[in-house]
Amino acid sequence: MARPAGPVRLSPPAWLTAGLKPAPTPIPWAAVLRASVALSAPLAVGLAVGQPAYGALVSMGALSGVIGDTADAYRMRVFNIAVPQLFGAIGVTLGTLVFGQGWLAVAALTLVALVSGMISSIGAVASVSGLLLLLNAVVGAGLPMPDPWWKAPLLLTLGGLFVLVLTLLGWPLRRAAPERSAVAATYRAVADLYEATGTASYDDKRHAVTASLNHSYDLILAHRARQHGRASALVRLLAQLNVVIPLAEAAPAAHLRAQLYGPLSAAIPAAVRELADAVEEGRTGTPVLDLPTPERPAEKAVDHALRHAATVVHKAEPDPYNVDDRLGRPAALRVRVRRATRAVLFSEASWRYGLRLALCIGLAQALVSLIAVPRSYWVALTVTFVMKPDFGSVFSRAVLRAFGTALGLLLAALVLAEVPRGWWDVPVMCVLAALVPAFSAKGYAFQTAAITPVILLLSDTLNQEGFNLVMPRLYDSLIGCGIALIAGYLLWPESWHTRIGDKLADAVADAAAYVACAFTGDAAAHGGDGGARLRSRRKLYRDLSGVRSEFQRALTEPPPTGARAAAWWPLVVAVERIVDATTAARIRVDHGAPAPDPAEVASVERELRELSAGLRESDILVEVRTELPGDENGVLEPLRQEVRAARAIAGPDLR
Repeated sequence: MARPAGPVRLSPPAWLTAGLKPAPTPIPWAAVLRASVALSAPLAVGLAVGQPAYGALVSMGALSGVIGDTADAYRMRVFNIAVPQLFGAIGVTLGTLVFGQGWLAVAALTLVALVSGMISSIGAVASVSGLLLLLNAVVGAGLPMPDPWWKAPLLLTLGGLFVLVLTLLGWPLRRAAPERSAVAATYRAVADLYEATGTASYDDKRHAVTASLNHSYDLILAHRARQHGRASALVRLLAQLNVVIPLAEAAPAAHLRAQLYGPLSAAIPAAVRELADAVEEGRTGTPVLDLPTPERPAEKAVDHALRHAATVVHKAEPDPYNVDDRLGRPAALRVRVRRATRAVLFSEASWRYGLRLALCIGLAQALVSLIAVPRSYWVALTVTFVMKPDFGSVFSRAVLRAFGTALGLLLAALVLAEVPRGWWDVPVMCVLAALVPAFSAKGYAFQTAAITPVILLLSDTLNQEGFNLVMPRLYDSLIGCGIALIAGYLLWPESWHTRIGDKLADAVADAAAYVACAFTGDAAAHGGDGGARLRSRRKLYRDLSGVRSEFQRALTEPPPTGARAAAWWPLVVAVERIVDATTAARIRVDHGAPAPDPAEVASVERELRELSAGLRESDILVEVRTELPGDENGVLEPLRQEVRAARAIAGPDLR
């Protein structure tokens, strides 16, 4: 007799709820304190001098500074806060000039949105600058600002500068401390990687190493001095970071060795952690290493890399071996400006994002300015946040924005209903502002929930609507989310027809080139091509990190994009393992293993290029059985296994 079916449990799909889980990140307490002071102090000053609206505008500028302060290094924070403030001042000026102007306001904000979307593709600072340009233009066009026209941009800029001053208070005492901590964290990530060799957690630890290396290089290279004598501390940190690359390169060989012969000695990760402590504390002297005697090629590679790193880390001179960075020196400022301008004006992606954002903002502002229905600037404000092209999936952000706004408005309703306006605004803002950096680290929905009551409280200081503005703002947010979903998502086939196949095909082609670079000629084994191989590997891992992020973003899209990304995900992992296996083989050859036959290398490269071509021609994964002849006991056998696994990933059932 058949057993009765159990109750059907209805639950939303994972792609819909993925962003509602708080990220397991620590709370940035320094940023929490800084935000609390930066947003509440201007309100107190405004109330004290009888100009609460002025204080609210300064606090709005401070909120922009808090949102833009995303860097660790002080040199980068100056740039990350000051430059967006300039664009924010321009935005609020343009918005103020078209306040209440109907069609003129629609045209102006549409043009600003086009520029904002286009410049957002340049980089992180440009992205925040584009956000503040449009955000402040929307606020200026939607809220009455004090006369004359220059007061609003001046007050907003003062708020941003206040955040900058608070941020730089620790610079005289800490200086290169953020960069030093980042490099030490990279060493600790490598130690965790060696501890995970031979285990299932190895891949996750390798991803952490890649992310940490990217972060450390970005911090040090972005603003390092061109002449060594001007910034010896940064040059020394760069040398210490460079020598962690051979350690990371030796890890795949160590992982293979641990799978075959058992775990590595615990002395190896312990020695790497000791180096991390030495980097963070700035210790010098003669290194003392108690390491086991290496026997196999992989063990020799680890031993050699670790001893070299110890020598450089403990060396007092800033640049003991005149090592250069692995990513190339930054170009001159005029060259970077020229490249950025060309990228904005002639990039298809730049125009595509700009036009999408302009269409949505134009519709939102037309609804506010031209239709005789009470609607507020909150519609365009919602579109601005949802449609930011580099903030993730538009669909996911629209859902999360609606959820976060509802939570934020609930908190704002409690404040506006129960707390009398006036001096009570200061302690309330002190608490609400502290939630912004604390919740921003947890995810987009939580950031929205934290920012919403702050903006509502500040805007109410300007227009004095009180509790009555809560429900209209919820309706406006839902309308803005609807505009973003329809005009910014459904009308653009690229949104729901994923382009991840092209990105993955590029990564596979780069992996094929890396295989050829690693085993072409004998020069690589003697350092002649070693620098090229290191740079190729660093670039490849950085690109793979971007591909992984793109796939993770696609996983939050509704079908078919999310389903297709999930189906292709194993191939992303397979490509990463191919790169690891290539590195492991090269390291083993460098330390005594017999070199592979050139014909074996050529056959592996050919298979990868065929795989890359196949990915460009089809959206469906099709299994390909491949034969890769070669020495089963040679160094390329693990690489051939990974290539076979990549070619054998099948998907006829994924249609």
